[in-house]
Amino acid sequence: MPSSTDAPKGWRQHLGRIIFETDTPAARAFDVALLIAIALSVIAVCLETVKGIEADYHRLLFIAEWVFTILFTLEYAARLLTARRPGRYVWSFFGVVDLLSILPTYISVLVPGAQSLIIIRVLRLVRVFRVFKLARFVGESEILIEAMRASREKIIVFIVGVTSFTVVVGALMFLIEGGESGFSSIPQGIYWAIVTLTTVGYGSIEPSTTGGRMLASVVMIMGYGIIAVPTGIVTAELTRAKPVVRAERILDRHCSKCHDHSHEPDSLFCRRCGQELPTH
Repeated sequence: MPSSTDAPKGWRQHLGRIIFETDTPAARAFDVALLIAIALSVIAVCLETVKGIEADYHRLLFIAEWVFTILFTLEYAARLLTARRPGRYVWSFFGVVDLLSILPTYISVLVPGAQSLIIIRVLRLVRVFRVFKLARFVGESEILIEAMRASREKIIVFIVGVTSFTVVVGALMFLIEGGESGFSSIPQGIYWAIVTLTTVGYGSIEPSTTGGRMLASVVMIMGYGIIAVPTGIVTAELTRAKPVVRAERILDRHCSKCHDHSHEPDSLFCRRCGQELPTH
C-alpha cells in the first residue's frame, strides 16, 4: 500500500513529465499553450511602444502584461518544483531566459520602463524546435554551437588584434587630421576607425588631408579582408564539427518508467529497465 509521501512524489513526477517532456498529449498541449502565451506577450510588449495604441489601450496592455508575468512566474516555480535537478535547470540556457523574462515587470515597479526588457521572452520560442520534433534543426544548432565553441580562442585573438589596430589607426588620424576635421580626440579617431574598418561608413567624420585620406584608403581595403577572417574561422570549424557531432549524437527519448533519457535513435526498449520507448 502506497505511503502518504508517494502521492506528492507521483504528483510531481506527473507534472514534471507534462512540463519538461513532449511525448504525451498533455505535455504537447502544455507546450503549445505556452508558446502561444509567449507570442501574445511579446506582441503586447511591442504594441505598448506604439504611442497611438498605448494611449488608447494602456489599461488593457498593462493588465495583459501582469497576467502573462504572473502565469510565467507560476510556470517557473512549477519547473523548479518538478525538475529532477533544479540547480541544473536554473543555470541552463532556458532557465536563465525563463527567469529574465519575468523579472523586468517586477523591476518596473521601481524603475519605470524596465518592462520593455521582457521582450527577451521571444527567446523562449526556441522551444518550438523541441515541441514539434524538428530534430533536424536541433541537430544543426548543435553543430553550430560546437563550431562556435571550438572557434572562441581564435576569435578572441582576432578581436584583440583588430581592437589594437583600431586604436593605433585612431591615434594616427588624430595626429594627422586634428580637431579641424572632426578628429578632436583619440577616442573620436578610434570611433572613425571602427566605422570605416567594418565598412559601415556613416560619413559623420571624414579626413580632409592627403595623409588622412591615404590612411583611410588602407583601412577601407583592409576592412574587406578583416571581415572575411571570422567567417573563415567559423566555416572551418563547422566543417570539422559536423561529422563529429553527427557521430556522437543520440536522440533524447524519455523512459516513462525509470526516466532515463539517453537512447540510440533506433532503440525500441529502455537500456536500463526494458520499458518500451515512445516512437517519434
